[in-house]
Amino acid sequence: MEMSRLKNILEAILLAADRTLTVIHLESLFELDEERPTRDEIRQALHEMADDYETRGYELKQVASGFRLQVRQEYSTWVGRLWEERPARYTRALLETMALIAYRQPITRGEIEEVRGVSVSSNIIKTLLERDWIKVLGHKDVPGKPTLYGTTKEFLDYFNLKTLDQLPTLAEIKDLDSIHPELGLDEDLADESADENPDTENVLPADVSSEDDVNENNGESLAEDVALDQDDSAADSAVEEVVEANEAEEVLSEDTSSDDQDGITEEPVAADKKAFNV
Repeated sequence: MEMSRLKNILEAILLAADRTLTVIHLESLFELDEERPTRDEIRQALHEMADDYETRGYELKQVASGFRLQVRQEYSTWVGRLWEERPARYTRALLETMALIAYRQPITRGEIEEVRGVSVSSNIIKTLLERDWIKVLGHKDVPGKPTLYGTTKEFLDYFNLKTLDQLPTLAEIKDLDSIHPELGLDEDLADESADENPDTENVLPADVSSEDDVNENNGESLAEDVALDQDDSAADSAVEEVVEANEAEEVLSEDTSSDDQDGITEEPVAADKKAFNV
């Protein structure tokens, strides 16, 4: 069979298929033909097809389960607008659990909890099993026989991987919080605030003593103000008494002069004048 015709047939098959196809499966589709391509010819055709699609909006991708035609990642934004529903979003706990299973499989639930420091929810394990991302590999030969979990081909297909060797190394993994700051958790923020604010037990006595000092100082200043007010009041009273005495003396002198004109003797007036000059 000509290579150009074989590539067109393989392209049509992969476009119509709703799943990945292996080379063996593709080979079986030509069993009824007189000109049956060999397995090597199919592999060569797939290799050339991958080169031909370099300038296209889609690509031929080999994953764990076989080959498939898929949209290139740089065009996913526009293609995703064809569907109204939003893609599934996974919690940080689920992704951490999935990462531990992928990197340290086979692993038990207890070992995952030991690394994460918190218990693993049964819903997380259930979700991963329902999505066929993980599977039960067996049971560990320890008391209790805990279940051992590992990844599946569906997990590799979903993350566009052919083998586990294509997973990024630990040195290449960046801090998730620095990549996605919006994923910061409430407990992380609480820890940060706790670090910024030290224990209030050590601060409270100082604050209370400082308040006492302030109140004591305020009391002293208040007493001084009251004493000054009293002194001012006494001084004002003394001044008023002097002013009243002077006014009374002026009035008395006027009355004395008028009385002299009216024939009143000076002796009674002198007695009254002495009475006012206290």
